[in-house]
Order: sequence, then structure tokens, then C-alpha cells
Amino acid sequence: MIKSLVGGVIAATAFVMLSSSAIAGPEVVKGPGAEPDCFAPWAADTQFFKYPKKEGPYRIALANGYIANTWRIQMIQTAKAYAAQPDVAKKLKEFKVVSTGEDVPAQISAINNFIDSGFDAIVVNAQNPTAFGPVIKRAKEAGVVLVAFDNILDTKDAINVNVDQKGLGELWGKWLVAHVPNGGKVLEVRGVAGTSVDTDRHKGIHEVLDGSGKKWDVTEVVGKWDDGVAQKATADAIATSGPFDGITGQGGDTGIVQAMIDAKHPFVPFGGETENGFRKFCAAHAADGLKCSSAGTGPAQVAVAIKTAIAALEGNVVPQSIKLPLAIVEDPNFKAGQDFFPDQSDNFFVGNSFPTCGINFTAQEIMGQTKENK
Repeated sequence: MIKSLVGGVIAATAFVMLSSSAIAGPEVVKGPGAEPDCFAPWAADTQFFKYPKKEGPYRIALANGYIANTWRIQMIQTAKAYAAQPDVAKKLKEFKVVSTGEDVPAQISAINNFIDSGFDAIVVNAQNPTAFGPVIKRAKEAGVVLVAFDNILDTKDAINVNVDQKGLGELWGKWLVAHVPNGGKVLEVRGVAGTSVDTDRHKGIHEVLDGSGKKWDVTEVVGKWDDGVAQKATADAIATSGPFDGITGQGGDTGIVQAMIDAKHPFVPFGGETENGFRKFCAAHAADGLKCSSAGTGPAQVAVAIKTAIAALEGNVVPQSIKLPLAIVEDPNFKAGQDFFPDQSDNFFVGNSFPTCGINFTAQEIMGQTKENK
């Protein structure tokens, strides 16, 4: 009898736990979702989430990983600038930022700590797309809205916000195919190893090059999306494997061009990111052979992720996977004051707005914020 009662208690407890887990997580519903111009579903078969509505103001955290480059620093500053906007600030009880570096377990631990501390939503730039399974499950069971952006999570149990990173690599690959007509030697400066962005961009580049029917000799180096690291890696590559007929860089592109100048390497076609300094170089040296495709997405992705988290907490229907537009400018269309800003820092990423989401920051708004954890 006692054994039977104990078994019944265990079964009932398990049932309650399973039931509460099911209730805590989002309901999968039919679209369309809220603000479809901003929260654009990734594909025709993207599912839609509806979380139980919570009363604000909310506690939202940003769990960042890698911080040691200008994109990530600007991203942190943009997050703080967005959270400080009056219409957003009134919806927030607390906004917390933590950057944990390249240590994946440390980032997972930070997310767990935010869940344990009762945060309503967590936005994350994930250091690894596949290592977060248990913490994704914990967030779902706790009713915490989890939104990944830029480096996203390989899951359908959290919201992902991103541009087509593989498509960006394909864009750069097509630029090289078109402007290096006979094939040749290419320098590929990659990002941070293990991240989804680096992997997807690399795949896109190589699928286009491999499918072009031309012969390519590709030298790969790691630049970590950072000007200083990319400049040194490029200088070493030029010294040991150069000269090159074309270059593609995932970031740190101002440093890559500077390494070419320092080594007196001829200017060649270049597919790169959206740094202000890179675009300055592209405009100044186009006639010398630096024919550029500059494309990517500004760090304001984080603002869209926060906006998505708030919309979900308010009970709005949102896509599980949201697709953002790329900011693209290609030779010969670089215009001062529009596509690059001669008087602004080289390290500032241009294209840092999403007008369909009502998100548009000036350099002053962003640079007035700090990069530190708070």
C-alpha cells in the first residue's frame, strides 16, 4: 500500500512537472505574427510562437560571448543605447549585460544564472550553435524567452534573429568570381572558429568558388573579425603565400587593407564587411584596383533581438526564426555621408539601422555607451 502511494505521488509529481513545462514554453500557432515588416519569418515554413503574456516592466539580460573586436563592442553599446530609449526603458525593470569571452561553459553558466535569478528574457550571441541544449530546455521550462542573434542556436525551441550568413558568403564568392575572371589565388580571412557565422560564411564562399568552374588556390587565416588580428594574419599570409588575386574577409577588413598597403601588395578585388574604415579605403582606392563588395549587418541586430523579446513577453505572435536584411554597397557606389563617413572612426560599422523595425542609431548615441558588463 505504501509502495503504491509513493508511486502515485511520484507519478503525480512527474505529471505536474511535465504539465507546467508544457505550459511555461511557447505555444506554436499560425501566423502571421506581429509587425511582419520587422519580424519577417525566415521561410515559408517557419513556425510561429506565442508565449504567455507577462505584465511588465521586464528584466532582460544580454549574454554575450566573444568581446575582443569592434563589432562586439559596438553591439554591446548599441544594446545599452536601445535599452535607454524612453519607449523601451519604460518597459524594462532591469537590463543586464555580461560578456564571457570564448569560454562556452562560462556563457552557458551565465545564462543559467539569469534563469535562476528570475529574468524574464535572455538575448544571446552564442559562442557555439550546438552546445546549449540543456540550457535551452531549462529556459523553456522556466518560461524564459530566449532569443539568439548573429551567432544563433541550432534549435527550434528558442527564437533566432539573423541575416543570411551563408548568403553573405555566397555574395562575396560571386564578387570574386566576377572580378577575378580567370580564377587564381585568394586570401580568405575567417572569423572566430566554432561560431555559426564563421562556418556559414565560409561555406557560402566555397560553394560559389567550387561551383564556378574556375581553379582557385585559397589560403585561409584566422582574423577573429578584429582589425589588429586580421592585419597581422594578412601580413603573414602575404609574406608566405602571396601575392593574391582576390581577398575576402569576414571582418577586420580595415586591418586587412592596411596590411596590403604596408606590404606594397597590389590592390585586388575584395569582398568584405561594413566597417567604416574599410569603406573609406574602398572609395579612395577603387581606381587603383580595390574593387569592393561591402556587405553585412550592423550590430543593431541586438536591438531587434531585444525588441523581439519584449514583443514575445507582451504575448504577441512572433516567428521562431526571423530574417533581417543585409546592408550592401558595391563598387562604384560608395558615397561619402551615406555609405561611409570620412569624419567618423574607422572602427564604426555602417548600416547600423533597421528602418522597418524603427531602429536607427547615430554614431554618437552608440559611442556614448560603455562596453563593460553592467
